[in-house]
Amino acid sequence: MAGILAWFWNERFWLPHNVTWADLQSTEEAAFPQAEDLYLVFPLAFCIFMIRLLFERFVAKPCALGLKVQANGPQKAQPNAILEKVFTAITKHPDEKRLEGLSKQLDWDVRSIQRWFRQRRNQEKPSTLRKFCESMWRFTFYLYIFTYGVRFLKKTPWLWNTRQCWSGYPYQPLMPDLHYYYVVELSFYWSLMFSQFIDVKRKDFGIMFTHHVVTVTLITFSYITNLTRVGTLTLCLHDAADIVLEAAKMANYCKCQKLSDLLFLTFAVVFIVSRLGIYPLWILNTTLFELYEALGNFPALWVLNVLLMVLQVLHCFWSYLIIKAAYRAISKGKVAKDARSDIESSSDEEETVPRSKAPHSTVTTNGTSGANGTNGYLTGATSSEEH
Repeated sequence: MAGILAWFWNERFWLPHNVTWADLQSTEEAAFPQAEDLYLVFPLAFCIFMIRLLFERFVAKPCALGLKVQANGPQKAQPNAILEKVFTAITKHPDEKRLEGLSKQLDWDVRSIQRWFRQRRNQEKPSTLRKFCESMWRFTFYLYIFTYGVRFLKKTPWLWNTRQCWSGYPYQPLMPDLHYYYVVELSFYWSLMFSQFIDVKRKDFGIMFTHHVVTVTLITFSYITNLTRVGTLTLCLHDAADIVLEAAKMANYCKCQKLSDLLFLTFAVVFIVSRLGIYPLWILNTTLFELYEALGNFPALWVLNVLLMVLQVLHCFWSYLIIKAAYRAISKGKVAKDARSDIESSSDEEETVPRSKAPHSTVTTNGTSGANGTNGYLTGATSSEEH
């Protein structure tokens, strides 16, 4: 075990030349990031999750009810043992041949069976009230942490000159405000790593899971290697668009469609400017070029830049989907309603489709944008068959 740990913490990988872990031990004069500091993250992530549950129940839910957000779930399908067995054991989307067989077996018309399957699928989808509470929690957290980040960063020299991120590196003392900012952000993303399995189910679950893994790895890696200055810039930049996104979702759930449309278009502009403009020109420029000029080359830099480039690939993918949604909004005069990934969970999405006449019709769903994190974008009018 000692040999494995020594290999893993090889100074030639993690640190610049002629720097050792002993050089970065905290003293009475200066504190530096320590790997063991991150043990605090796990109990704090649990606390954040518990705060979320209390917030959603005692703050978000009363607000939602006060705003007349729909509290009832979708209409339940009438009990039927045969159809239930097909639904749970065989398929949730029976084809025409199976529908005709069930019609003969039950002496029901095909449209009634289609309606039963629609209602039964909708039973498993979250209510608008639940989605509103989840969005309000994320909106509140992102607004708080973004405000904190801006207030902290405006006092730092590296906000205005990114070369200051590398001035004196790695001997940059860890300020208490920076430590708090990092630990809270990392704890929040760890809470998302676990809560995504019980949150509103999203069509881009795999992409969002990848995003959370990359984010947690990047925050952890940058803290251990004391690359925290550029890390704070990256965190603050990413939080900006998420605030507007969650606000757009809440407006949509309150049926304030004009406000929701305006907020979504604002989100699209903020996201594209920040993730395709500022991020590569500000963050990637300093990590790819200014960092190399200041410190030379060592393996940890490659890991940092690979992780940052993976985020940029996700930015490009999501921006493409957002641009498609925004173009559709402008061309049709309203925002395409399934621009982000939790929209497939809308409880009434399939009620608009007469499946016996148009089994493959394409419809838009009742929602604006979905998920965090921080969180995955899906656009386009999505076939009800895909939900």
